[in-house]
Amino acid sequence: MAWARGRTTGAVAAYENLCCSIGEKPADVALAWLLHNPAVAAPIIGPRTIDQLEGSLRALELRLDGDTLQRLDEIRPGPGGPAPEAYAWQTQTWRHTENTMTSEFDVKDLSLAEAGRRRIQWAELEMPVLRQIRERFAKEHPLKGTKVSACLHVTTETANLMRALQAGGAEVVLCASNPLSTQDDVAASLVTHDEIPVYAIKGEDNETYYKHIHAALDLEPQFTMDDGADLVSTLHKERRDLLEGMRGGTEETTTGVIRLRAMAADGALAYPIIAVNDAMTKHFFDNRYGTGQSTIDGIVRATNILIAGKTFVVAGYGWCGRGLAMRARGMGANVIVTEVEPLAALEAVMDGFRVMPMAEAAEVGDIFCTLTGDINVIDAHHFERMKDGAIVSNSGHFNVEVNIPALEAMAVEKRQPRPFIDQYILKDGRRINLLGEGRLINLAAAEGHPASVMDMSFANQALSLEYLMQHADELENRVYTIPEALDREIARLKLEAMGIRIDVLTEEQKTYLASWEEGT
Repeated sequence: MAWARGRTTGAVAAYENLCCSIGEKPADVALAWLLHNPAVAAPIIGPRTIDQLEGSLRALELRLDGDTLQRLDEIRPGPGGPAPEAYAWQTQTWRHTENTMTSEFDVKDLSLAEAGRRRIQWAELEMPVLRQIRERFAKEHPLKGTKVSACLHVTTETANLMRALQAGGAEVVLCASNPLSTQDDVAASLVTHDEIPVYAIKGEDNETYYKHIHAALDLEPQFTMDDGADLVSTLHKERRDLLEGMRGGTEETTTGVIRLRAMAADGALAYPIIAVNDAMTKHFFDNRYGTGQSTIDGIVRATNILIAGKTFVVAGYGWCGRGLAMRARGMGANVIVTEVEPLAALEAVMDGFRVMPMAEAAEVGDIFCTLTGDINVIDAHHFERMKDGAIVSNSGHFNVEVNIPALEAMAVEKRQPRPFIDQYILKDGRRINLLGEGRLINLAAAEGHPASVMDMSFANQALSLEYLMQHADELENRVYTIPEALDREIARLKLEAMGIRIDVLTEEQKTYLASWEEGT
């Protein structure tokens, strides 16, 4: 070890042997001992650093029993002990660890870790399927030896996914998939309590956002786990030296799948990707129920408005749009749907919603939300027609769905009446209120999807990664739908966890379904 150079060989050897015997990293034990002895630690690392790392160090300290601490007393410097100069390991170990830690994470504040851990544990109560997978992974270690770079929303639910992958033997690193979606306490807890490198700070600028993506790629992964395809896109455009070692990846969102299928069509995709978003246990539940509820939650938290009686315009009637339209109607809104696909528009009509072009909806809408995955769904000519006080939001992955540069150019003044609301004053005095900088409002102003639906989405992620470990070398460089058997198994596990039993086909019924001879 670099920190041992020039130090007394016997002391270092004794210390290393002790660490080996208790199965702890030398740097970790040194940190724990420093916390246990603040008078010695303060001049070495400073009281402020001790306070920042207290949660992490306390967890390490608790793993050291009385006998271990006594053995440490015998080799550490201190009153009545050997000369301190012979045992400079603790200072050097701290310096070594400090350098490593600063290069292995970038989060807002480690002192938030304990609050993050409590929220992660709360979310876990609603994620029984992922918990079962983690327990199996811990026994079987199906991901042992693999490196995974994940670019996902850093939330309590994501934390439980990262812990499951780690339990399966994977070395994981996590960065944010949106500058405003990070929960800083969760990021701190993953670093402190689970020793998972995280690069994510809520509100980070665009430059930092991409620096964090590059930091995640520095792991030199064999697998990627993406939400929106920024990680995969960056890897293909700027880190092509890593492509040779890539075996596979997964993608969480509709937007990401669209981008990846475009890459595959162009022959640009360099490794196989499983579209987790296409799983029935993902989009039927996460997109519909999760997005529907969490988007309403984000809009209400940002504005504190009453939904009942408002005209609520939903742009896009995919699974996310269906969910939002259903929830808005349930809260008393008069819902209008805008669409470009005839089938989706027809379905919205049959579901009881008014359907019209955005240009017409812009004149009557009170609240607007885009969920399409496309660009400039709300554009300059729509802003020109909107009412004074119109509220504009987005729940698609990227903020390009709203033409924010056009709105900026039209405005004569911009102010912030509440957190997460940018109010643009137009020349005629009308006020257009943009929520969450046009980014995912359910994560910018709220907490994202409920853990119960993310349980299935992230179960898909975990099992897809396990599947790729076993089959990646057999797959072509294109986007695959998750195997149906995995999808059905996740549904079965979810029902089991909910205490719901269903019928099973009899042998006679199986035979009938497999035959063609019998008719009416």
